[in-house]
Amino acid sequence: MARTRFRNAALLVLGAVVAGLSATTYYYQRDIQQARDRVASGSQVAQTPCGPIEYAVAGDGAPLLVVHGAGGGFDQGMDFGASLVERGFRVIAMSRFGYLRTPLPADASPAAQADAHACLLDALGIKRVAVAGASAGAPSSLQFALRHPKRITALVLLVPATYVPRPGGAPPVTPTPGIEFLFDTALRSDFLLWAAIRLAPGSITRTILATDPVLVANASREEQARTAQMMERILPVSSRRQGLLNDAKVIASLERYTLERISAPTLVIGMQDDLYGTYDAARYTAGQIRGTRFVGYPSGGHLWVGHQQEVTDEIARFLSERR
Repeated sequence: MARTRFRNAALLVLGAVVAGLSATTYYYQRDIQQARDRVASGSQVAQTPCGPIEYAVAGDGAPLLVVHGAGGGFDQGMDFGASLVERGFRVIAMSRFGYLRTPLPADASPAAQADAHACLLDALGIKRVAVAGASAGAPSSLQFALRHPKRITALVLLVPATYVPRPGGAPPVTPTPGIEFLFDTALRSDFLLWAAIRLAPGSITRTILATDPVLVANASREEQARTAQMMERILPVSSRRQGLLNDAKVIASLERYTLERISAPTLVIGMQDDLYGTYDAARYTAGQIRGTRFVGYPSGGHLWVGHQQEVTDEIARFLSERR
């Protein structure tokens, strides 16, 4: 009798494990296929002298080139630019080197990426454009302003991963605790990242999105939804990993650019509690470019949580005055 009860209990446990694994497999395959379908549509690939460049365009009016941050792609750029499309701008968002359908070339430096921005504009027949670079999109945005000064009407840098002198040669941008572990685990695998987002969203918010999860928990529903979408947009990470690794390499070896040579009207926005430590870099960059407008917030994290409307208004107003 006892043996029969043990066997039945073991079968129940085994059945529960199998059911759990089956459900996990189903939901993962559903979600990752939706992510793959999403990035497989809505964009085009331009064949340029700088190589293939994936891009998407939305809206009418003054052109705005949106340069996405780490973990992004054209989709992240379009998400960021959606509110500016509503303000009457024509948003052009590309996938930078190593992201989605834009391959990683032998020279994937910020300077080469800036030239690729120009190649894309040539392919689209756009002579002059405003540029908005966020996070790891800032180095190539600055290089574009330096290398192609006659083609830029205005420059916006948001939580920029840029150079700032630090004592002892410390890196300009501070890696969040655990980010190296995630690079070696979750960011190697679509499944592992998917599971981490489902099981430990707060850890992903803090480590990868560099934003205090308490800040998100206390934010409006709209801001919580925006943060959740940013997290989901990293999937499929397998199509972004080369770009992520290249960004990590670039950010670890940032050098000072000749910022005083930049003549484009510039707006720099930073958050003091950005866990990547970009606030000092934002202030330093703003101080080196003549006539720059700097806007700083005491809180918001790397995703400027709680300030989406203010940031959008600030950027739209700044760009509208310089069309």
